Amino acid sequence: MSTQAKSYNRTKLSCYFSYLSMATPFSLPPLLFVTFREMYGISYTLLGTLVLINFCTQLTIDLIFSFFSKHFNIHMTVKVMPVLTSLGLIIYALTPSLFPQYAYLGLVVGTIIFSVAAGLSEVLLSPVIAAIPSEHPDKDMSFLHSLYAWGVLIVIVISTVFLNIFGREKWMYLTIFLALFPLVASYLFATSPLPEMVLSHDAKSDNAQKKHLGLALCVACIFLGSCAENTMSSWISGFMENALHIPKTYGDIFGMALFAILLGLTRTWYAKHGRNIMNFLLWSMIGAALCYLVIGLSDNMILSFMGCVLTGCFTSMLWPGTLILMEEKLPNMGVAAYALMAAGGDFGASVAPQLMGIVVDKVSISSWAEKLSMTVSLTPEQIGMKTGMLVAAVFPLVGTVLLVGMKKYFEKK
Repeated sequence: MSTQAKSYNRTKLSCYFSYLSMATPFSLPPLLFVTFREMYGISYTLLGTLVLINFCTQLTIDLIFSFFSKHFNIHMTVKVMPVLTSLGLIIYALTPSLFPQYAYLGLVVGTIIFSVAAGLSEVLLSPVIAAIPSEHPDKDMSFLHSLYAWGVLIVIVISTVFLNIFGREKWMYLTIFLALFPLVASYLFATSPLPEMVLSHDAKSDNAQKKHLGLALCVACIFLGSCAENTMSSWISGFMENALHIPKTYGDIFGMALFAILLGLTRTWYAKHGRNIMNFLLWSMIGAALCYLVIGLSDNMILSFMGCVLTGCFTSMLWPGTLILMEEKLPNMGVAAYALMAAGGDFGASVAPQLMGIVVDKVSISSWAEKLSMTVSLTPEQIGMKTGMLVAAVFPLVGTVLLVGMKKYFEKK
């Protein structure tokens, strides 16, 4: 390892710890939704709106950095980012506790603040890692993204143990405790050197048009990959409970947890042994499509269960792998390109689970599902969920076709 690379070891650690702590704003709120409903009388519709606010805020940050990155002090923004995460979580915890009559307003304000930090993390941490001199930049990128999955598991374990011991009514202390971790990341960033980063590529260069087309292909790829990953991550619990009739506790433990473990293990494995990201992405898309097709078409509970869990393995690299591919094929694209990629991923994370819900609702109440349920051993709701999984298979199927085209395009380029 070169001396220059060694000088950035603490910077890498800062990015890794920041990405690990970023799991809290995503995974903690859904674990507390039932508590909020019972303690403050907040409807499920309003609680669902918090998820929408989260994604819309992140998407806004992504788009702002896509077009106006040159107007920001990137180094200062990176250092402030974890502080915003802590501030948002603290407001999220204290406002409902101190002012119960304004509980929902406090949750909204806290959500907006830590969602801004989450959006900044997606936009800035990847280019920081990419800018650090390294013998294996693709493996560093994969390891960075693997930490999110492990962070989700850590939050689930800590939250489950805490709430079972101290009770749901003490949720605010749990939130404040988890808000301390981003402050550690902030301290690490404040005492670490940050590499110089290109804000945007030269749009007037001879290769600008080819780079724009290549970037557009990568954005389309990360969108489809995000659709494939987030449809399952959002619906695996509901599918196992309502379509496979697995009790929720077991479905969450053996379904959601295994999905997250495979997500993290595959990213960690690629960080150590992975190579040829284009072929890896292609086979991942094919595997994800097969999983969705098995889930949607099979009437065997075990096969459907395995399909749900294995989707975590096949979709694990579709987001970080596309970032690796962009850096490999289109070097020095700058922070603006990473912001655009994050926007594509966040858009997929918003659109695909919503589409799944629409399909499930429409099919479940249709006369077609009612008639079909009389000939097969499935309820209309089960048919609706399986139809939704078949529709979700379209995303990795289109992604497979896209990657075949991208492979030819970049080989020719």
